[in-house]
Amino acid sequence: MSFFQTDGHHLRWTGDGETLLVEPWGADAVRVRAVPAGDVLDTAWALLPAPRTPDPTVEIAPDGGSARLAQGRLTVDLEAGQEHDWQTGYSVSRCRLTFRDASGRVLLRELESGGALKQKARDYRAIVGGDHRLTAAFESPADEHLAGMGLYQQELADLKGSTLELAHRNSQASVPFVLSSAGYGMLWHNPAIGRATFGVNRTEWVAESTRQLDYWVTAGDTPAQILAAYADATGHVPPMPEHGLGLWQSKLRYASQEELLTTAREYHRRGLPVDVIVADFFHWPHMGDYRFEEEFWPDPAAMVAELRELGMELMVSVWPQVSVESENFERLRRDNHLVRADRGLDVQMSFEGPSMFVDVTHPGARATLWDLCRRNYHDHGVRLFWLDEAEPEYGRYDLDNYRYHAGPGAQVTNLYPQHFSRAFHDGQTAAGQGDVVNLVRCAWAGSQRYGALVWSGDISSTWEALRRQVVAGVHMGVAGIPWFTTDIGGFHGGDVTDPGFHELLVRWFQVGTFSPVLRMHGDRRPGQEVSAADGSRRSPTGAGNELWSFGEEVCGVLSGYLRLREAMRPLLRRLMAEAHEHGQPVVRGLFHEFPDDPRAWSVADQYLLGADLLVAPVVEPGATTREVYLPQGPTWTDLWSGAVHAGGATVRVDAPRHVIPLFGRDGAGAGLRPVLAELG
Repeated sequence: MSFFQTDGHHLRWTGDGETLLVEPWGADAVRVRAVPAGDVLDTAWALLPAPRTPDPTVEIAPDGGSARLAQGRLTVDLEAGQEHDWQTGYSVSRCRLTFRDASGRVLLRELESGGALKQKARDYRAIVGGDHRLTAAFESPADEHLAGMGLYQQELADLKGSTLELAHRNSQASVPFVLSSAGYGMLWHNPAIGRATFGVNRTEWVAESTRQLDYWVTAGDTPAQILAAYADATGHVPPMPEHGLGLWQSKLRYASQEELLTTAREYHRRGLPVDVIVADFFHWPHMGDYRFEEEFWPDPAAMVAELRELGMELMVSVWPQVSVESENFERLRRDNHLVRADRGLDVQMSFEGPSMFVDVTHPGARATLWDLCRRNYHDHGVRLFWLDEAEPEYGRYDLDNYRYHAGPGAQVTNLYPQHFSRAFHDGQTAAGQGDVVNLVRCAWAGSQRYGALVWSGDISSTWEALRRQVVAGVHMGVAGIPWFTTDIGGFHGGDVTDPGFHELLVRWFQVGTFSPVLRMHGDRRPGQEVSAADGSRRSPTGAGNELWSFGEEVCGVLSGYLRLREAMRPLLRRLMAEAHEHGQPVVRGLFHEFPDDPRAWSVADQYLLGADLLVAPVVEPGATTREVYLPQGPTWTDLWSGAVHAGGATVRVDAPRHVIPLFGRDGAGAGLRPVLAELG
């Protein structure tokens, strides 16, 4: 008796109450869904509708015990059968999936039962009165190398052997797509909180609460092919506008319109080009008012107009929290547009007073949020938004305690940052704005299609944090988020008078110059208090964070790198086009271009900007030289000295404070050498 049904396009298996569906989802990809009871659900968390592709080859064995679906480079074998349990006397139906490449080589395989071990590849544990806790287990190659999964504060270039929390936090963005050196990519298409374990003996994905199993797998001959397929499945980043390529200037915080304009005028006077300048948090009367406070920001439209004359765009910070004192609180609460707590007080954050979060999984809440921001910002000419607190950052990360329009927090909370970006992207495009880019502190799969430029959160001003951001930029690119940036110098702890911090800032600015977006931000010390005309307190502001705030010597080095960034605009335009058109990361691990070089998967302190420019930042204090690994294959030209080296070698190069080691692949990067000569 056959366990399988097919319509010539999909494969369906049923047994012991479970329904398993395998269907093509791209030229070389499939989507797998399974439910322990009931029908498979049509959820669109991150995946776009399945594109039209040639029909797969679907075969069911004559005895009904096995089936195969072949889609381009990927083949899925399904083996069904019954296992007798001698203790109970019952027979248990099973169906095991194996994923192979076009040559028949096994890429990934569901865990076998192990006979008396009674292991389950798809293990649903019922939650009393609710849904299921799910573990999906796979046999994966012990010698594979893994990358992706988003932003985690660690220094691992190769994720094999690691365990990662599937949850967002301030400075952590879980984007559950992983790339394997074995030739596959896998998206865990489930926004539930959980974990992923990439062990030597198995891979496990866990959802703490969910209604179904849902994942997507693709096969490719190169990382570039795999990431292109992933972008096709979840969406391509929009085109990057020209003002995304230069310096973005920010501090904590410009306390008034006049302070911000004075800063912009000084940059212009010094001949230092700035593309974007930021009005950060608490420019509003109360959290959730979503407007400028008139005393400090009397004429936003005039401010935007003057900035444009200076060649700058204004970015405005928007937080998803709504203070209980906000003029919009009662309306949003009445319309069920706020996240709710299942237990305890419904106060979810208390920064400058108690607040609740807008429920951006609710279409009506997204529309209301955008309408407020359109009237109070966009209509004044603001075209860039800083979407802060996007995890969302609850006062306590008791994520299972919150309930959204989309479902219980334990099942859907990882969707939040994607929908936060969507609220603004959809509103801006509906208002006629093209090429949307918004800075956001978190992301999930699919966020890129909504113009999400992700930064790495409130990290510390330490060398350890700098090293972690280098790794994070690579993993975010693999996870499908090609626009990534960090607070240059870190957010917490930078003293503008400290020579040790000056060294860190210079090294970080060098990394920023060779990042998708070059952005100054941080809570610099010493800060200062801010008061209104009536003497009432306002949120304080940090010390200066402009290029000249750290002394003329530091300013000279930073200004030189800003000139270098300006010279790189043609290169950056091309790389942004590759991200938009082909789904390729801007910042790439060495393995992206050299997947057959085993060492390329383990280098954590170097990266490629595009295909041809190797960047080897100095990430240790006091260092004036460093070793650089040059991947196998091409020749590499030191862009500072002009020396040419064969690939597959490690070289030691000089790196005084004004130098970041740079190498061009097969002669690339020669156009940057005149600007580097000025820096030297």
